[in-house]
Amino acid sequence: MKSNLRNFISAGLICGATLLAPVGAWAADATAGKIVYGKCKSCHGADGNGNPAIAKAMGVTLKPLSAASDDSIKTAVTKGVGKMKPVAGIAGADLDNLVAAIKAMK
Repeated sequence: MKSNLRNFISAGLICGATLLAPVGAWAADATAGKIVYGKCKSCHGADGNGNPAIAKAMGVTLKPLSAASDDSIKTAVTKGVGKMKPVAGIAGADLDNLVAAIKAMK
């Protein structure tokens, strides 16, 4: 009986560890996101606080990107918002990495 219980517990621990292990693989990579952010720098600035000259020329106020929610960043990039058009070629892991890079700018 002890052997069966021990095997059951061991199997449970192995299954649990297997389910949790891939979570780290899905984590966004802020370093990779900095490369993607290269497409954003001309308007949003290197620090994500906005390029004053672009803001003035477009007649907009650029808010710090790091204050935006993950979902609002993703929506702005994929669908556009206000005068900002959608950004082609940023989706999936690149989009997640971009959000991680922006959040790291705080």
